Amino acid sequence: MTVLTHDFINAREAESPLDIVPVAGRIGAEIRGVELTGDLDDATIAAIRSALVRHKVIFFRDQVELDDAQQEAFAERFGKPVAHPTVPVVPGSKYLLELDSKEGYAASSWHTDVTFVDAYPEASILRAITIPQAGGDTVWANGVTAYEELPESLKTLVDGLWALHTNAYDYAATFSGASRKQLEQHRSVFASTVYETEHPVVRVHPESGERALLLGHFVKNFVGFNSADSQRLFSILQDHITRPENTVRWRWRAGDVAIWDNRSTQHRAIADFGLQRRTLRRATIAGDVPIAIDGSRSRVIKPERAQTLEAAE
Repeated sequence: MTVLTHDFINAREAESPLDIVPVAGRIGAEIRGVELTGDLDDATIAAIRSALVRHKVIFFRDQVELDDAQQEAFAERFGKPVAHPTVPVVPGSKYLLELDSKEGYAASSWHTDVTFVDAYPEASILRAITIPQAGGDTVWANGVTAYEELPESLKTLVDGLWALHTNAYDYAATFSGASRKQLEQHRSVFASTVYETEHPVVRVHPESGERALLLGHFVKNFVGFNSADSQRLFSILQDHITRPENTVRWRWRAGDVAIWDNRSTQHRAIADFGLQRRTLRRATIAGDVPIAIDGSRSRVIKPERAQTLEAAE
């Protein structure tokens, strides 16, 4: 077992002006005493962004005054919001994506958001509206500690490895409980335009310089590997990312907000809430094109002309 290089992993920040309480040992922290609005001062925004890079996912309880317009206003202070490249926004909003399990079903699979494009989002801001009485938690995993714990032989392999990500993946195989209606919606809406992008499996974080494993369910195969070998290797690496020690699980309450660093994490919703309603709305912050250890950048395969989230609005 590789020993993590940090003296601490997810310790409280004595130097931060915010009240930050770690939730799990390697990822996740709750920030207390901050009301998320579009009027936050620059120093508070900077402190929140710093906490995000450090803790990978941050939580704010009971933001009950936050509505769609205020969520978008906060997102505009936090970064540059962008709409999803294929899924329509919430009516009346500019950027918000709704995650609504009207039939008691959630797409529960580990992923990093929108990695099928080159400049995929740097962060997501998720607000809970209707939460089941029990169940419906979300889990995040730390791609940085996952990379650090790899045996040296695996690091040598993945340091130069690339993967093809696409939104035209096998939805039925990934979400075995999906209905025919959900399968059709995936084909006609989510995959209405097919995107394919080659990303480095190890991404260098543009702010912290940390190295993180970049995988998730949008991976189709590893460049230069056949499907069978890709699947075996994918399973090995995904298992390292999603080990319980690398994760944090959040029990939602209506009004909660979670913000995660999409450059260094994966996440999944837990579909254990039966026919209860679960509704959340997400604002997405534009990102940059990943850089590999050798300095090379991610490559767009489809559409042929480079098309980022910003261009797809």
